[in-house]
Amino acid sequence: MTAVQPQTDLITSEVAHKAQEGVMEFLLVNHPLDCPVCDKGGECPLQNQAMSNGRSESRFEGKKRTFEKPIHISSQVLLDRERCILCARCTRFSKEIAGDPFIDMGERGALQQVSIYEKDPFDSYFSGNTVQICPVGALTGSAYRFRSRPFDLVSTPTVCEHCASGCSMRTDVRRNKTLRRLAGNDPEVNEEWNCDKGRWAFQYTMAKDRIAAPLIRENGVLREASWPEALAAAAAGLKGKKAGVLVGGRATVEDAYAYAKFARVALGTNDIDFRSRPHSDEERSFLASQVVGSSVRYSDIDSADHVVLVGIEPEEESPIVFLRIRKQVRQRALAVTAIAPWNTRGFKKLHAKYVGITPGLEAGAIAQLSLTSASVIVVGERLCESTGALSAVADLVAKSGAKIAWVPRRAGERGALEAGAIGNLLPGGRPVSDAAARVDVAAAWSVESLPSDPGLDSAGILAAAAHGSVEALVVGGVDPFDMHAPEISGLDNAFVLSLEMRPSAITERADVVLPIAAVVEKSGSFMSWEGRVRAFEQSVPETPHQSDLYVLALVAEALGTPLGFSTVKGAAKEFGTLAKWDGARASFTQVTSSGTTGAISLATWRQLLDNGTLQVNEPNLAGTARKAVARINKTLAASLIVSDGDLVTISTDRGALSLNVEISDVVDNVVWLPRNGVGAQSLRILGALNGADVKVRKGL
Repeated sequence: MTAVQPQTDLITSEVAHKAQEGVMEFLLVNHPLDCPVCDKGGECPLQNQAMSNGRSESRFEGKKRTFEKPIHISSQVLLDRERCILCARCTRFSKEIAGDPFIDMGERGALQQVSIYEKDPFDSYFSGNTVQICPVGALTGSAYRFRSRPFDLVSTPTVCEHCASGCSMRTDVRRNKTLRRLAGNDPEVNEEWNCDKGRWAFQYTMAKDRIAAPLIRENGVLREASWPEALAAAAAGLKGKKAGVLVGGRATVEDAYAYAKFARVALGTNDIDFRSRPHSDEERSFLASQVVGSSVRYSDIDSADHVVLVGIEPEEESPIVFLRIRKQVRQRALAVTAIAPWNTRGFKKLHAKYVGITPGLEAGAIAQLSLTSASVIVVGERLCESTGALSAVADLVAKSGAKIAWVPRRAGERGALEAGAIGNLLPGGRPVSDAAARVDVAAAWSVESLPSDPGLDSAGILAAAAHGSVEALVVGGVDPFDMHAPEISGLDNAFVLSLEMRPSAITERADVVLPIAAVVEKSGSFMSWEGRVRAFEQSVPETPHQSDLYVLALVAEALGTPLGFSTVKGAAKEFGTLAKWDGARASFTQVTSSGTTGAISLATWRQLLDNGTLQVNEPNLAGTARKAVARINKTLAASLIVSDGDLVTISTDRGALSLNVEISDVVDNVVWLPRNGVGAQSLRILGALNGADVKVRKGL
């Protein structure tokens, strides 16, 4: 390759220029003059090349090839075939990067075109990347089509708020409304890709039911109130009460730190937990001893000799982790082992060695593994539902030196852990039981002392509220679809202060509701599963909403115990002084596996696209969600006398759910259900987690 010196004049020869004109002429032979209406206009490489290297007039006099325009290749991707220059970027990405060969080149010669298979739509969680890399506007997104010109948009580098992958993004705003989001280019994290949820699930920020003003409950009904009135009501409900704090999994690092400090300083309690989802005491001990303060990176996966997946289906729960593993599988045949009850499509695309296991027996399978110090064991948050499994992981790592990559589903969980939004840790991973750690934090917070007993977890806080021993609750951004009905009912017996964007099962029970800003309406940072800080700036400039930390600062002032900051910069600066702890980590408490009963067991997890609260008003995105079905193997199907498509009913003591059957590669005596699918909310309806005994019968 010839080095080009700065300020060197580059001269193109007449021969080369003529050849370039010829190539452009051929590319434009059938290309329509859609530039005035094409979404790509203004950022189109073909348009730019035609201007710089094309002829001013075309010599082509024939009739241009035309097709029906556009056609849906999925509910969110449209194809204008006459614009296509057959570069094959989209088909190669789908086959090679995503592993979803649902689009391909069809026909031959002049009739060649991008096609989908007749009975298989473009069923991919990564289809939006084909729209972004298409150089000519042949592929467009349904939601953005004909909405704006690139030069009318104000672009801001941002970070995805959905999962813990830490994707770099670009948010495009016009007239104070988010119109488009694109994958950012970050070679160390998401490279240049993102998933469809990160790309298209942003309409919730503009939902018509956004909470615009504070609400207080009067005579059993919520009514609008002024900020001073609402803050006074919040302070009156919290003052002098034994209180607990529940934090949602999408809080920024700064917001989570504010909740952690608010709990200790304003409420005087360690009863705080960011895990407002299924969790366990074993998990809390595991996080405090094995995860907090650690740093395992994507680069560790890139150099690993073996990756083990347990308690996680990365394509569904952390798509960029999936793409990074798949890249290494393709490039160097990385060994992947998946311990799971169902051999999913994602596992098969990773060519994983599948270890089928009944939920609840993962500990035994983990103990059988042979790893090295170059291995990485990827642990999902739902492994905590299998008693003893996290203990088996800790044992395996102690023996082999392998690295633990704890990958939660939500973007804010790792940051909340580091910020101390959990009952057994202070900021920086300091154990609350460590006197020196408490003195350290108390000095930074300018208070005399801090509570020393480890606090309750989310389930314990809600149970205590139901029994009256916790009298007040502060609930920030908790997704009620991560909880089942008996847990939520614990809110009925306590004073509830809710910080929320939209109405939910939480706000329905709240005594005071304070509106908060969405991610695009504030600045801050998330911490990815790696422990990597991902800072972002506010992309929607004009908003009446404020961040969680600002609202908490107002409540703290009303209580007479100021937080000491009310801005993101102030919170980040203070947390920065506490972020590292050189003292002893909390010790891990081993737990023994409890096994299973031998009945039919439930396997369940949330899929990438489901009934989530941040996926509202996204009909095009919902159109590509995977169908909610009950998955069983052929042996169980034979015993039930059912075939693909037949209706079965799955029941527990709490409820029953009827779904069509899909016979899959599932272990014996296990039925897999989507945890929060549309019309199939197994957690809410059945109240059951992984490994629970269920009954299955044919029909309703």
